[in-house]
Amino acid sequence: MQYREFGKTGLKVSALGFGAMRLPVLDNNQVDEERAIKMIRHAIDEGVNYIDTAYPYHQGESERIVGNALLDGYREKTYLATKCPVWKLEKEEDFELILEEQLEKLQTDHIDFYLLHALGRERFEDTVKKFDLVKKMEKAREQGKIKYLGFSFHDSYDVFQDILDYYDGWDFCQIQYNYVDLTHQAGEKGLKEAASKGLAVVVMEPLLGGKLAAPAAHVKELFKEDKSCVEYALDFIWDQPEVSLLLSGMSDETQLEENLLYGDRSHIHMVTKEEKEIYKKAKEVYDSMALVGCTGCRYCLPCPFGLPIPDIFTLYNMTAAHREEEAVEGYRNITINAESCKACHRCEEECPQMIKISQVMPEVANVFSHLKA
Repeated sequence: MQYREFGKTGLKVSALGFGAMRLPVLDNNQVDEERAIKMIRHAIDEGVNYIDTAYPYHQGESERIVGNALLDGYREKTYLATKCPVWKLEKEEDFELILEEQLEKLQTDHIDFYLLHALGRERFEDTVKKFDLVKKMEKAREQGKIKYLGFSFHDSYDVFQDILDYYDGWDFCQIQYNYVDLTHQAGEKGLKEAASKGLAVVVMEPLLGGKLAAPAAHVKELFKEDKSCVEYALDFIWDQPEVSLLLSGMSDETQLEENLLYGDRSHIHMVTKEEKEIYKKAKEVYDSMALVGCTGCRYCLPCPFGLPIPDIFTLYNMTAAHREEEAVEGYRNITINAESCKACHRCEEECPQMIKISQVMPEVANVFSHLKA
């Protein structure tokens, strides 16, 4: 495993971090805890020293499972990151109550990297500032409950800049970034700005919710066959000196083994000029096909009316990639589909990509009604 400087902290972290948002699941969609624990421990045994989880992942079970995985001496071998669910804070004391709950679930006396989760303009203004959460994080650090202060981000660049400038003591941030999302949200500009201020930058969604792992044929044919599409996507991130590490949500043992191998090969400035041109072309093709920028994070679920929103969007995007027959077949098997959307907007309040889901669902319904006809 290769290691990198983690901003101004003086720490060195593995190029690959284990993201615990997409752990292996059973048929009932519950986490296969035994497999998940074995995978996390195997990753640590192979040199991964950064494990990332969060309060809401896997319906609140991820932190508990990570806590179990880090027993038997594994906590001492790795850095642990989790996040404050800012949207759940209704009064000032909620910060301390939730932090204590997280420490208990994780079975640890401290969290190495603590983030304010999924900040955007509204959460920043209405909660972070209102409850002076930075001060509360500083107090928790003084008490030894957390060590390094950061935030994860989903909004436009101007909001990202405002959050960076709000506090001089940020140690790190977490942003969505890949060869498609160069100008989306914080983007490449945000990556470079944060690094210039000495912040470590953790990259999430390097595979755009898995879409870059198995892209449409139009995109896939651009890449040479010497590397998988996954390795190409991860190498794009690792190539850049401003990146401290990338997180991968690995759902099975094969993904883990492959990513461990790719992480071992990784280094700064590893991408050739020819490959850089391929990334540019791939982005152009992808941008022309993607109808909805859904990453499958599933923050929008459960829908009050039962819509499997990410699955619907996956099938919808297939229609732009000349996979209409496959999309129609998949859509036919969905019991509660786009026509059932009541435009309640609950999902839109949770969507990190800020997709206007209530506006898109009628478009989806219309497209599939014509395809089926």
